[in-house]
Formats: sequence, structure tokens, C-alpha cells
Amino acid sequence: MKIVRLLAVVVVVLALGWAVSRVSQSSSVAPVATPCTPSALSQGVNGAFRVMSVDNFGCAGKFAFLWATVGTTEVNAIGVTEVLQFKTEDQRWALVSRLKYCHPAKLPTLVYRQGCFSN
Repeated sequence: MKIVRLLAVVVVVLALGWAVSRVSQSSSVAPVATPCTPSALSQGVNGAFRVMSVDNFGCAGKFAFLWATVGTTEVNAIGVTEVLQFKTEDQRWALVSRLKYCHPAKLPTLVYRQGCFSN
């Protein structure tokens, strides 16, 4: 009778251990919060021009819009409107094609309205 109880306890302990390991394997690590700051968004604008000033910005989920003045000097400065997407693999914002993404089904309403109808 003692052996049956011992076997039952061993089976229960093994089953609990298996259940705990399954739960910890299936849970995911919480994503890093996306930084929605003028500085973080400005770093996503790459190329020949640098962001000189930010006039407006906003984020919704993994997308953002940026209204900025870019250039290398005041003489060649221009106002731009950009749509960006947060790339989790790089942990940074990157420009996306407004031609490809500016559709109400692809972007959150805030980014669609503020990032797709100017410049």
C-alpha cells in the first residue's frame, strides 16, 4: 500500500513539473515599450538630410507620424511629413513608404490622418 501511495505522489509531482514547464515555455516576454519621442523618431529619418526640428509627431501602436524640418543648412531646409514603423528586431523607428502604407486598413487612425495627407 505504501508503494502505491509513493508512486501516486511521484506521478503527481512529475505531472505538476510538466505542467509548470509547459506554461513557462508558452508565455512570452513582454515587448519593450516603443519610445515615442522626437529624438527616437528623428533617428529613423536617414539619408542626406538630418532632422533640424520637429513640428509635430504622434505614435499609435507600432506606427508613428513625424512632421519635421530636414536639411543640412537653413538654406536647403524643407518641411516633410513621414510615416514610420517601429522595428522590434532593431529596436528603432524606420521610415516606411507612404505610397504603400497610407491606407486606413493598414495604419492606426491617428497616423493615417496626420501622416498621409500633407506634403
